[in-house]
Amino acid sequence: MKIIVTGGAGFLGSRVIRSLLAAQEAGMPGLPTFDGIVSVDLAPCPVTDRRVTSLTGDIADAGFAETIIGADTAAVYHLAAVLSGGSESDFDLAMRVNVDGTRALLEAARKGGAVPRFIFTSSLAVYGGPMPAVVPEELGLQPASTYGAQKAIGEFLVNDYSRKGFVDGRVCRLPTIVVRPGKPNSAASSFASGIIREPLAGVASNCPVPTATKMWLSSPDTTVKNLVHAITVDGAQIGQWRTLNLPGISVTVQEMLDSLERVGGKEARALVTQEPEQRVIDIVCSWPGDFEVSRPIALGFTRDADFDSAVRQYKAEFAS
Repeated sequence: MKIIVTGGAGFLGSRVIRSLLAAQEAGMPGLPTFDGIVSVDLAPCPVTDRRVTSLTGDIADAGFAETIIGADTAAVYHLAAVLSGGSESDFDLAMRVNVDGTRALLEAARKGGAVPRFIFTSSLAVYGGPMPAVVPEELGLQPASTYGAQKAIGEFLVNDYSRKGFVDGRVCRLPTIVVRPGKPNSAASSFASGIIREPLAGVASNCPVPTATKMWLSSPDTTVKNLVHAITVDGAQIGQWRTLNLPGISVTVQEMLDSLERVGGKEARALVTQEPEQRVIDIVCSWPGDFEVSRPIALGFTRDADFDSAVRQYKAEFAS
C-alpha cells in the first residue's frame, strides 16, 4: 500500500512526507499501513529515502491521476494548489489546478475502489463577508477571493465523495503558516512570514496591512503535526461533515512585530516598513482572525503556545 502526497516537492509537502516516514518508524497508532510514499508535483521531491518515489505531472490530467491512485492507495494528501495571489492573477490556471485537479484525484480514487483516506488542505479564505469576532464551525462560507471560492468547491467535493463512500475524507482548513523559510510565494499572506524571516536575516521587509489586522496562525511544525494526526483519526469520530478548522493562535500583526523585537531585537524590528498594499488588504483583511476549535482539539489536534515560540522555532532552525 502507498500514500500519495500532491505538492510533495514543496515546503509543506516534503515536511509531511518526512513526518509520515518518522511516524511509521515510531509505530504511530492509527497510521495506515504503507510500503512507500509517492510525491506528485511539478518537480522532484527533495526527500531522499528508499520509501519515497517522485512523479512529475499535471494532476488535472485525468489519465495521469488514474496512474497514481489505485487499489493499492491507502491515503492521499492533496496539498498542491495555486495559492491566493496566484489565483487572483491567473484565474484559468487556478481553476485547472484547484478545481479540476481536485476533481480528477477524487475521480481516480473513486475508480480505484480502495476508499483511501483523503486529506484535503483548505484555507480560512473560504470565509468572507460579515463575521463574528470568533468564527464557529457552522458559519456559512462567503469567500471574497478566487482562491477561497475554489477551496470551498474542493471542500464540498471531498465531503460529497465521502458521503458516497468513494473516499474517507478529512478537510483541514489550515491557519496561515508562519514562519515559512525560503523566498516569498504567491500567497497574499506571504508577508506574514516575510516580516519575520527577512528582518531576522538582516533584510528589510514591508508590512502591507494595518497592524491591527488579526491573523490566525500556526507554526510549520504544528501544522505538519496536525496534518499527520489527521490521517490517524477515525472517520466516524469526525462525523458526516468532514471539514475541520485546524487550531491556530489569534495574533494581531502588531503582536507579531512585538514578537520579532523580543526574539530578534530592536534592529530586526526597525527593518519592517509599513506601506499599505490594497491588493493584499482586500484579500487578507477579508479573512477571519479567530476560530472556535473545541471539536478539533477534542479530536487530538494541537496549537502553538504563543507566537514567540513560532519565531524562536524558525530562528533556531533557519536563522541561527
